[in-house]
Amino acid sequence: MSSNKSKNEGALSMGPHTLAIPVELFALNRDRLVQKLKHVAEDSIVLLQGGDEISFYDTDITYNVFRQESYFMWAFGVTEAECYGAIDIKTGNAYLFIPHHPDEYAVWMGPLAQTNDFSKKYGISNVFYVEQLKEIVEKLNRKKILTLKGLNTDSGLTAKPAVFKGIEHFSVDDTILFPIIADLRVYKTHYEIKVIKYVVAVSSYAHRQIMRTVKPGQHEYQAESEFLHICYKKGGCRHVSYTCICGSGVNGAILHYGHAAAPNDDSIKNGVLCLFDMGANYFGYAADITCTFPANGKFTPDQKLIYEAVLKSNRAVHKAAKPGVSWVDMHSLANKVLLEELKRGGLLQGDITEMFNAGLGAIFQPHGLGHLMGLDVHDVGGYLSGQPQRPTQPGLSKLRTARVLQAGMVLTIEPGCYFIDPLLDKALADPVMKSFLVPDVIARFRNFGGVRIEDDVLITENGVEDLTRVPRTVEEIEAWINADNVDETKYLDEERLFTW
Repeated sequence: MSSNKSKNEGALSMGPHTLAIPVELFALNRDRLVQKLKHVAEDSIVLLQGGDEISFYDTDITYNVFRQESYFMWAFGVTEAECYGAIDIKTGNAYLFIPHHPDEYAVWMGPLAQTNDFSKKYGISNVFYVEQLKEIVEKLNRKKILTLKGLNTDSGLTAKPAVFKGIEHFSVDDTILFPIIADLRVYKTHYEIKVIKYVVAVSSYAHRQIMRTVKPGQHEYQAESEFLHICYKKGGCRHVSYTCICGSGVNGAILHYGHAAAPNDDSIKNGVLCLFDMGANYFGYAADITCTFPANGKFTPDQKLIYEAVLKSNRAVHKAAKPGVSWVDMHSLANKVLLEELKRGGLLQGDITEMFNAGLGAIFQPHGLGHLMGLDVHDVGGYLSGQPQRPTQPGLSKLRTARVLQAGMVLTIEPGCYFIDPLLDKALADPVMKSFLVPDVIARFRNFGGVRIEDDVLITENGVEDLTRVPRTVEEIEAWINADNVDETKYLDEERLFTW
């Protein structure tokens, strides 16, 4: 561990121009976990295993820059690979176990980290090497080891329980921990909220710059490149929270555009909309913002129609969301507002409630309204035991959570409207849904692409606090892109968090 790390003892940061995250954030999370587990498994030890660097196929190169496993990060804040963490529920004491590298490691990877280095950096007194894990657990002499095992309802994958040489000699329970720690992650502490505000601020700043720099004739990946550069240079965000989506024109209707088969490689045509969905990541904490804007700085009438329909849907949720409100009801509200606006614009006809019940909302917005956000961009806790389970109706079945909103939750509000040929064809072939469509107007929007407006919000006791700072109305966007008498101070409040 290099000597300059001592400057950041007790805090994680990427330099004086970035946010310093106090290690108390992670100590508070451990304490919250202890308080919950004392009632169900006091004579136990929580054992979490951090992430490992993974080789690129059969090479000696690793996949990208290492990023810590999220549950381990939540509890310990440790950014290095190959570590374990334990918490004694009875005493609340934390234990960190770090890899013991051979002397040659220092030649290639830098000075060997010592246990006291980790202790100072992360504020944990009890630091040992991984090979001492079995010995220390034996000395603690608790009845059970609690490991993490549970289904991530977004990915369909299961959290990996901690394993170490000799664990078979202990009584291990992998059922108690998961639902408790996953539910705790849903509700953010004041420390976590500050970090999320910071990373959303960095992402907002980057989005605003890109809205001004993108021009017809450029390629989509150039916008992605600028976003990565700005977030890293200005905010110290070495990672992004997901693959950047930089869809222009018809590509804006590809919901997860940017993947390997469609890698943001199209040229940006004059007269099209850009749908850019990008979010920075700072020490694991995510942002997730989508801006939709005209590449040439001027909305066409059709673009304005669809954009303002989505914006009205977005703002309806901002106004209605508050503690005690069902997220399912918020999705339904967003869909009904969107359908009403599309009807007003001449694309649809008939009764809005009948359209919604027929599933027409899912034709234009096949994804859910939004998702929980924190250490994962699609954060955990969406469908835990004892919480409302996934709805089965069209559109609603894609919701990443059906929870009732509570203060301390951070979510995205991201309604959209897309013109996706297979879905339009499906609707036109369905006798019920077809009756609501105006075919010649729908035909005009083939190859339109899509609009999504995504904000990162905090649920407070009084409603919604929007953390995102980007131009949102048609007038604001056009003025911003063209630098036309813009009052830029309205976007700068969040930048008081750091010095640029």
